Amino acid sequence: MTRLIDQTWFSSIMRPSRYLGGEVNAVTKDPSEAEVSIALCFPDIYDVGMSHLGLKILYSILNSRPWLAAERVFAPWSDLEEAMRSSGFPLQSLESKKNLSDFDVVGFSLQHELCYTNVLSMLHLGRIPFFSGQRKGSDPLVIAGGPACFNPEPVADLFDAFVIGDGEEAALSICRAVREARRAGNKDREGLLKDLRHIPGIYIPSLFRVHYQPGGPVKGVEPLLQDYQEVRKAIIPDIESFPPPPAPVVPFTGLIHDRLSIEISRGCTRGCRFCQAGMIYRPVRERHPDTILRNAEEALKNTGHEDLSLLSLSCGDYQCLLPLLQALMDRFGDQRVSISLPSLRIDSLDPAWMEQIKRVRKTGFTLAPEAGNDRLRKIINKGLTHEDIITTAQQVFAAGWNLIKLYFMIGLPGERKSDLEDMVSLIREVASIAGKTGRKAKVNASVATFVPKSHTPFMWAPQLSAEEGWERINALRNSLKGSRVRLKWNSPKLSWLEGIFSRGDRRLTPALVKAWELGARFDAWDEHFAKSTWEKAFLETGISPESYLSRARPLDEVFPWEHINCGVSKGYLKKEWKKALQEMQTSDCRQQCHECGVCDHETTDPLLVSEWVPGVKPSPSSPAGFSEPQKYRLTFEKLSHARFLGHLELVRVFLRAFRRAGVQLVYSKGYHPMPKISFVTALPVGMESRVETMDVEAADAIEPLSLVREVNKQLPEGISISRAVMLGKNAGKPRLKQSGYLITLREELLKESAVAQFLHSDTWQVTKRTSKGDREVNARPLVEAIEIVSPNSLEMRIHHNSGPGLNTREIVAAIFSLSPTETAGLRIVKTDQILE
Repeated sequence: MTRLIDQTWFSSIMRPSRYLGGEVNAVTKDPSEAEVSIALCFPDIYDVGMSHLGLKILYSILNSRPWLAAERVFAPWSDLEEAMRSSGFPLQSLESKKNLSDFDVVGFSLQHELCYTNVLSMLHLGRIPFFSGQRKGSDPLVIAGGPACFNPEPVADLFDAFVIGDGEEAALSICRAVREARRAGNKDREGLLKDLRHIPGIYIPSLFRVHYQPGGPVKGVEPLLQDYQEVRKAIIPDIESFPPPPAPVVPFTGLIHDRLSIEISRGCTRGCRFCQAGMIYRPVRERHPDTILRNAEEALKNTGHEDLSLLSLSCGDYQCLLPLLQALMDRFGDQRVSISLPSLRIDSLDPAWMEQIKRVRKTGFTLAPEAGNDRLRKIINKGLTHEDIITTAQQVFAAGWNLIKLYFMIGLPGERKSDLEDMVSLIREVASIAGKTGRKAKVNASVATFVPKSHTPFMWAPQLSAEEGWERINALRNSLKGSRVRLKWNSPKLSWLEGIFSRGDRRLTPALVKAWELGARFDAWDEHFAKSTWEKAFLETGISPESYLSRARPLDEVFPWEHINCGVSKGYLKKEWKKALQEMQTSDCRQQCHECGVCDHETTDPLLVSEWVPGVKPSPSSPAGFSEPQKYRLTFEKLSHARFLGHLELVRVFLRAFRRAGVQLVYSKGYHPMPKISFVTALPVGMESRVETMDVEAADAIEPLSLVREVNKQLPEGISISRAVMLGKNAGKPRLKQSGYLITLREELLKESAVAQFLHSDTWQVTKRTSKGDREVNARPLVEAIEIVSPNSLEMRIHHNSGPGLNTREIVAAIFSLSPTETAGLRIVKTDQILE
């Protein structure tokens, strides 16, 4: 098998740890034992995809079945994509390094509309035809799930099937159907797709035909089978039937959201009219606190995370939140586990919660007024008053927090110029509260252009153009100059594209492919997005973006997603749209059922945990040993694929290994306490070592051999501790004086004449490129000895001083006049060291 990490160019790729696999808790199964294989594809980079809880849930559920192997595949960053295209290297999974085209099922997570070009890139690199109609019996079944699938039409021709709604049971059912077809020797792709239509929530685009008005919107959606008229979303009535992942994969690299996340409830009852998630994830279903506590206990132990996030569309509405927070803090507070609630509503914030959360450390508080005044908040059914917002800000700052993040939208239906002025006034008022704390308290305000979404009351509304969005953002910037507010914004040009696809239809697919051919990638990344590329693609494919974007829809319009039933009736959405225009609010459906259509009051209903008394379990005592903290010096090796970990990634690996091993470290004092751990050197990415040194301070003394044994059990392949020595209290950090290396390179590059010339020289000037410019460094005095020991390897000893230096790779490249590509292909192992 040809692996990505074996390619000579791999070491020059940006952050190679994204592509390694082999993380703690990753599941690699024997291919001979798995009847069905599924690639869980996330069309963004590893850092983003591994932050997504849905991926972790499916990975855990699917791999819990012995007959099923689920593996992860992420979009390669642009540098790796270019290298793969140039070399013809195919896209592979992280676990078994299996080519994407060799999986039985390829499933994409579509979290938003700006990932579609990345889907095309992954299919292309995976050597899978773009269009469902082009795939043969030997090709994988290509499916998708996620919130963007509630209007799947712009990409309907790319996928064989979509999962609409909750994916846990539906994904399993698809894999079971594939298994049965394989057991029966059935390779009839069309027949399999027809069979899948019987699974709740499965949409087969090829079984519907769309008709359009000439040059206008959709005329109608025609089902091709009598028993398949529409697709109603899949609903898990009780999320307790699928417990949270007990052992999520522990990433090497830092993530966008690098923490343990536990879903405490699914669905929301507030009814914000702009919020698609609040409509499509109904009804609300709460997880029992006992399950959450058990999962937190198990998953924190299995991962070593020190940050726990309780996820929900509205955490403050969770019925038993206060006793749950108290129980979590009583259980994990002494272990320095911080708890965050990322989706608190302002009107549900309780000072008692803040007291619990700040017991470990205070992260920033996020509040979402969405609009600048009460009138506009009534239109969007936010249900907040100006007084609610100001009172909450006062409570947060008074409780000791130094940062409040405020979130707003521009371009909401009914927005006036005065609403933007009120937004500025509100932001300034919160900032003035921060100024009265006497601390360096800050306010961050974020603004995004409103994008109308399918299955919401605002799906009939027009959207701001990108130009109008910039005008309003610039007005806000000018109005907030000179304040203690940091204003951030999502680029209106991204909202422009998102809005086109959010309410788009199948006629957009050729434009999508054309934009990809013109180079569009990572469209959700502002620095990668090129509006001109998309404008050209739309022009060449005869698409008018404004017909999808700025047009107000009549109430009788047929939408592209008309055959997708999210549970909330179109009649209810119309009623809410009319109420918005009249500035009328609708109450929380926890208080009163408004007959939205989701609940049948038999199998589907809101599922709430009304009361709960925890059996408090205190934090475990420190491991047996002396009461005094103890310093240790550890010698460890970093070999094989672990050589591609950066220094900060290596630090993260060790910190989490210590936590999993139950070794409590001593922390520094101050506002942001840090564990007392230090490394003698930061090994360059791509270099291996048999002798690295680190110092740690444990809260209690542990017998050195026991420390080595327990921590090694928790370290990933390629990293292991060989020795631990107790140090005195006043032991200082050692300095690296000299080190030895074994360097392997291609035989034709290893020239004895170059070594002889170097050894007989007094100076060997090398131009070192730094962020501050180029500088000349004499490499000769840095090298103590150099000797060729085989036709393709040499040994070298290097002095390390405090002055300007060169790393080993730079020295070898200078001696043998290597090109950047040849330099990247060097294999360097540090074999010994002298400390002082």
